[in-house]
Amino acid sequence: MIRRTADISRPALDGFHAVIDVRSPGEFAEDHIPGAINLPVLDDAQRAEIGTEYVRGSKFVARRRGAVLVARNIAAYLEGPLADRDGGFRPLVHCWRGGQRSGAMAEVMSQVGWPVTVLDGGYQTWRRQVFAGLYEAELDHRLVLLDGPTGVGKTALLGVLAEAGAQVLDLEGLAGHRGSVFGGLPEGQPPQKLFESRLYDALSRLDPALPVVVEAESSRIGRRVLPRTVWAAMATAPVVELDAPVAVRVERIVGDYAAIARDAAALDRALSELPRHLSKVDRSDWRAMAARGETAALAESLIHAHYDPAYRRQGQGRERQVLARITVAGAGQADLAVAARTVIEALDRRPSAA
Repeated sequence: MIRRTADISRPALDGFHAVIDVRSPGEFAEDHIPGAINLPVLDDAQRAEIGTEYVRGSKFVARRRGAVLVARNIAAYLEGPLADRDGGFRPLVHCWRGGQRSGAMAEVMSQVGWPVTVLDGGYQTWRRQVFAGLYEAELDHRLVLLDGPTGVGKTALLGVLAEAGAQVLDLEGLAGHRGSVFGGLPEGQPPQKLFESRLYDALSRLDPALPVVVEAESSRIGRRVLPRTVWAAMATAPVVELDAPVAVRVERIVGDYAAIARDAAALDRALSELPRHLSKVDRSDWRAMAARGETAALAESLIHAHYDPAYRRQGQGRERQVLARITVAGAGQADLAVAARTVIEALDRRPSAA
């Protein structure tokens, strides 16, 4: 028996052994339910072939050819990725709208004997829920910002806080970018919709009644835009302000950006993307430092001429509740652990939600 559901809440999704997305790899790459497995009943080329035949040729031939390809692909999955699943396997299957593609997979699974469920409305049901949660309703979560100039260790501190049991939201991790012109990661950024799906999923796993620590960001992280409700909640959130000696910040920047520093071409491209208001002399000096491998001197110069002035401009005229001001004394894990304890103490002192 094939079941159907429109419930894609986090508890409902966690009740399945797997979420199987049978859309094409291209559709899956653009966006998908986090954690879903892509087992396309038609790959991108096959989908284009069938679509072209259906529109320009014979609808009958298209359906017959499609049935052949779908049957072959599903058979390959039964002998491959699904071969080790026992009779109790409970999958949730979906395609774009919950129609023929998911129906074909579900029918075979049901005949095998698996208690399969099809998602009503398919991926579009998921997308509507994500959009409503991030662009229409107000965010329920009690955000607390970690703020401070570049190099104080905000991202690293998020990791230490998570290990200590605090709720954290790693926006840069979800967006695949460290938030500056030097912040690109090797795997690149996810598409905007996939970023939003990851963000929505991460929020769904957090308790709205407890504080959620998030790094202060601009409205864009690389090329990804923060959804309206998240940005609005961040704009009014209380803050923990971090600082550190310049030498400590230089040490952390050099460590964090070691990969791009080793790639001369990538570093030069990043320097060329710095804001145009910076002086040509500074730009020339920075490129010369980069060419000579003087990464510590480059980092310190960027702190004084670019990062700190930009940070001060962003803070002008901004009124916000400051829960704590913390100086991170060094770049080691022990220094972050001390800072994390202070942050947690500040969270504990914060009044609970009404």
